[in-house]
Amino acid sequence: MKFGVVGAIAFVIDYGLLALLTEVFGVHYLVSATVSFTVSVIFNYLASMRYVFTHKEGMSRRREFVIFVTLSVIGLLINNACMWVGVEMFGWHYLIVKIGATAIVMIWNFVSRKVLLDGGDAPQQAATAQAAKE
Repeated sequence: MKFGVVGAIAFVIDYGLLALLTEVFGVHYLVSATVSFTVSVIFNYLASMRYVFTHKEGMSRRREFVIFVTLSVIGLLINNACMWVGVEMFGWHYLIVKIGATAIVMIWNFVSRKVLLDGGDAPQQAATAQAAKE
């Protein structure tokens, strides 16, 4: 549920900024997509690490951030590849393509972050194990 709310807000930021930069300011759609994606990733990092994922036991915040940024750069490459293919190869409107690109990147983000960054119930399991020892 929390992942969905954070993701929805990040999408509104990403999609809205993409449309604003391209339609109002005349910025090329791929440049706009990169800027809007980056802004939404910053929001997503702050919100996800606070509300969605549990800090992984034994992982420094610096390492956690580096992994998050690395996964996000891969997500950006996926996003921009989808945007380019949809617009340049198929001739679809960039705002329509963005919806599909977002769905693909959302799956990438959730799975990769869950595997590499989420501590899950590790703190709770550690507390239970400690209590059993006492």
